[in-house]
Order: sequence, then C-alpha cells, then structure tokens
Amino acid sequence: MTNDVKSNEHASSLPGFLGTIDSLISRFESFALAAGVLLMAANTVANVVGRFVFQHSIFFTEELNRIIIVLITFAGIGYAARHGRHIRMSAIFDSLPVKPRKALMIFIALVTSLAMFALCYFSISYIGKVMSSGRVLPALQIPVWWIFVWVPIGFFVTGAQYLLTAIKNMIEKDIYLSTTVLEGYEDTETEI
Repeated sequence: MTNDVKSNEHASSLPGFLGTIDSLISRFESFALAAGVLLMAANTVANVVGRFVFQHSIFFTEELNRIIIVLITFAGIGYAARHGRHIRMSAIFDSLPVKPRKALMIFIALVTSLAMFALCYFSISYIGKVMSSGRVLPALQIPVWWIFVWVPIGFFVTGAQYLLTAIKNMIEKDIYLSTTVLEGYEDTETEI
C-alpha cells in the first residue's frame, strides 16, 4: 500500500535542516506546476478568443507555451520523485526480503540522485553554449537560453529529492519510495 506520511502537502517528515530543504523544494514544485499550467491555459484561451473574436492571434503564444512546457516538464520530474510516481521496474525488487530491498532502494535513490546531478551539470554546460550563440526568440525577443534555465533547476531538484529519499531510508525503519511515500501497493480492486 502506498501511504502518504503526512496530510500537509508541504510538511516534511525529515528532521531539522533536511526537513526545511524538503519543504522548500515541495513548495517550489507545487507553485511552478500550478502557475505553469494556469498560465499556459490562460495564454491559450486568450489566443483563441483573440483569433476568433478580434481576428488577430497573440503573436507570442506559441513561444510562451514552449517556455511553459519546459518549465512544467522539469518541475514535474521533481514532483513525481517527491510523490514516488516515477515508473519502476520492480519485479526483482518486490521478490527480495525486506533488508536487501531496503539496501537496493538506498542504492537506487543514490545512483538516481547522482545521475540527476550529472544531468544538471551537463545542462548548465549546454545553456552556456546556447548563451554564447546569442540567439533570441523571434516573437518575444528574449534570449533562447532563458527557456532552458528550468532544465538544470528541475534536474537539481529531482537529484535533491532522490538524495533526501536515500537519507530517509537510511534513518527510518520502513522502506520509502520518496521522503513521504512508503513502498508498497494500493489495493484498488473493488468487489461488486
């Protein structure tokens, strides 16, 4: 069964400074996702109204939506990690006894964290190359590299979330998929 440890969305079950970092990351993810989805919807609706009512589209709608999609995608990977919602191939994992499963979960979280931090580093290098090209978006006239700023932020937040998950598994008795989600499956079948 998948159980949320706390009912408060942004409360952390980690102690002290780690809990503060975990809560701040949660607030950032939630705000970025909610603001991004609402802004994209408002931008798209405004463009449709402008096109059909006033016979003029908003000239920057496509570019703004592209920026928001990148934001939502890379804020979403951290959010999915926080809620233990990433795809897992768990046939071997599920067949292991508790102690090896816990050790494997710590190993998986640490390796995933390292991979996310590496991708953060490489994405910063890529942004540097795009920045030096001097390209700007045609409609908005802002530098293209601004679109990609969310990529290393998303990778960093996801890496931090997996690192916190590894730490949570090291200090707690139970096995956690994230800092707030216990390992297991929900029984969703209903008898009629």
